[in-house]
Amino acid sequence: MKNKQYYVYILTNKNNNVLYTGVTTNLKRRIYEHKHKLAPRSFTKRYNVNKLVYYEVFNDYYNAVSREKQIKADPRRKKIELINSMNEIWEDLYKKL
Repeated sequence: MKNKQYYVYILTNKNNNVLYTGVTTNLKRRIYEHKHKLAPRSFTKRYNVNKLVYYEVFNDYYNAVSREKQIKADPRRKKIELINSMNEIWEDLYKKL
């Protein structure tokens, strides 16, 4: 049986000036939901945030949620450094999932 995986991810908008951090068990499905604005009255829908620029994979729920909270608490500069460490050109990683 396959262990459940958890994903912490960062999305941005077309101009890369809004950042959103989230956690999910199904990254492909969740990004699809963001791209198609399936959550009513959501932050990502309002600001058109749907480009996946960073993610990490965890095998433990608590570690994933802890990391999400850590990233959310980080200043914008640290989030940008984190994204650049994995995705220097800020391409949409969704198509590679």
